Amino acid sequence: MKQYHYKYGHGEAGFSLDPALVAAELAIKDYPVLTDPVAAIEAAIREPIGAAPLWEIVSPGQTVAFIVNDPTRVANTHVFLPVLIEEIHAVGVPYDDMCIVFALGSHRLMTEAEMIEEVGADVAAKIKMYNSDCKDLSQFKYFGETSRGTPVYFHKKVAEANHIILTGSVVHHFFSGFGGGRKALFPGVAAYETIRRNHSMMFDPNAVIGKLDGNPIYHDQIEGAEMRRPSFLLNVVLNEEKQFLKVFAGHYINAHREACAFVDEVYGAPIRQETDMVIASCGGYPKDINIYQLQKTMDNAWCAVREGGVVIILGECEEGSGSAQYEKMMQQCRTPDEVEATVRQDFQIGAHKAYAVTRLMKKAEFILVSAMEPDFVRMLLFTPAKDMAEALTLAHAKLGPAPSITLMPMGSLTVPRLVSGG
Repeated sequence: MKQYHYKYGHGEAGFSLDPALVAAELAIKDYPVLTDPVAAIEAAIREPIGAAPLWEIVSPGQTVAFIVNDPTRVANTHVFLPVLIEEIHAVGVPYDDMCIVFALGSHRLMTEAEMIEEVGADVAAKIKMYNSDCKDLSQFKYFGETSRGTPVYFHKKVAEANHIILTGSVVHHFFSGFGGGRKALFPGVAAYETIRRNHSMMFDPNAVIGKLDGNPIYHDQIEGAEMRRPSFLLNVVLNEEKQFLKVFAGHYINAHREACAFVDEVYGAPIRQETDMVIASCGGYPKDINIYQLQKTMDNAWCAVREGGVVIILGECEEGSGSAQYEKMMQQCRTPDEVEATVRQDFQIGAHKAYAVTRLMKKAEFILVSAMEPDFVRMLLFTPAKDMAEALTLAHAKLGPAPSITLMPMGSLTVPRLVSGG
C-alpha cells in the first residue's frame, strides 16, 4: 500500500491505496515561472499580438477604462496594472483620465479595502475605482441585442471611455470554454439581464469546458463585446502557486486565443481511459471554501470517471454551499432531472449552480469528504463521508475491491483529456 497526502482546507488528508490500481496521477505541466514578470509584461505590451502597441493606440485627451478581476479570480493585478498605467501615462494621458472598473459580473460588491488590495495602494491613490453592480440598471448603457437575443448593457464608466483595456487571468471555464479575454467586459461589467440571458445557454451541448469554437456562450459574448470593442488586452497565466508562467497582450480575441492554447498545454492532462474511480482534491483553501468553488474540481473529475463510476472529492467547505439561491433550489428539488427542469423554466444566476453541480451526478456518484453536516450534504445530492477511510469504504462497496483509479491532487486546475490509444 502507498500513502498519499492531499490538500484539504488549511491542512491535509491522508489515505492509502494499492498503487497497482492507479491508472494515472494527474498534475499540471512543470512549466518554468517567469523570473522577471515586470520585464515580461513590458515586453508583451510593447510587442503585442495582433494589435498596435499601446502608445500608438492611446492619445492625450482620450479617456481609458481598465477592467480588472475581483478577488474570486487571482490575476496578480497589482503587478501588471502599474505597468499598463505608466505606459499610458507616459503618452500624456493624465491619471484623472483613467479609471478602474472591477469585473464583478453577478458577484458581491467589493469593499474599498479589497479594491486597494487588488490593485495596490499606489494605483488606488491615483486612479478612480468603481464596482460594477449588475442589479443597478442606472449604472449601465444599452447597446442593442445579440443575434441570440441577449440584451447588451455595459457599465457607463466603460461604455463612455475612449479606450477599454481588458485584463485578467486565463483558466478553463466549465461552460464558457475559457476565462479571461472578453469575459472581463461580458459578463464582467454587464447588467444582470445580460449575464442571465447569456448564461442560460449553458444547456447547449457545446457550452463545455475548453471549447470556444461552436460554444454559443462564447460567440454571444464576442458579439456583445463587438458592440463596444475593447482597444487592448493583457491576460496572464499563473501556476498553482500564483506565480507568472506567461503574459499575453494585444488584440482582445487573438491574444486571448493564444493564451487559451497555452492554458490547454499546461493544465490539460492527457488520459488514456476513463476509470472506475477518481479521487480529487480541490487543492485546499480557498479552492474548497464552499461548493460554489468546489464545483470546478467536480467538472474536471467528471472528465476522467467512467459512466456509473465514483468520484471522491476532498473539499472541506468551511463556508458551506456558498450560495443561498443554490441551497433554496436544492431544498425544492430532489433529483438532477428536477433541478434541470426547474432551472430551464426560470433561469437565474445562483440557481444555475445547482444545475451545474447536479448534472454531473448523472454520470457518476460523488462522495464528498467535507466538514459539512451529513444531512446537508445529502440534501445537495452528494454522498457524505467524514474522512477518506469512510469514502473509500463506500466506493469499494459499489465498485468492488480492485477498481481502476485516477488521482487528481490539483483537481481544480487539471483538465483531463481522453487521448487515442485508450
